[in-house]
Amino acid sequence: MPTLADLVRRVSEAPTVPCPCGSSTRVLTAADGSPCSFHVTTIRDSVRHYHRDTTEVYYILEGTGKIELDGEWQTIQPEMMIWIPAGTRHRLTADGEVRTIVFGVPAFNPDDEFFD
Repeated sequence: MPTLADLVRRVSEAPTVPCPCGSSTRVLTAADGSPCSFHVTTIRDSVRHYHRDTTEVYYILEGTGKIELDGEWQTIQPEMMIWIPAGTRHRLTADGEVRTIVFGVPAFNPDDEFFD
């Protein structure tokens, strides 16, 4: 059973790592034993990719740009939610930087990231 320290986290105390999208603060991961992941990711121009197993939900916190979902582009701005089902090829380009929450189910696994 997880302890209270496992259940409550501060984003500011989580590790930030480089990723194909930019940089990702990994607040909750599979390594924590969680069935989902919660990252706060800063993106400028991500690499087009997909996940075979993980469905992602992006919630745009800051910035504007466009997201490509299986070849179709959508303009994004703060307070938008984007649902990205497993298998959907996606990438995001920003006018400057976009800061987004990335929620994944099941939890993000680096071995489940595929590039065209």
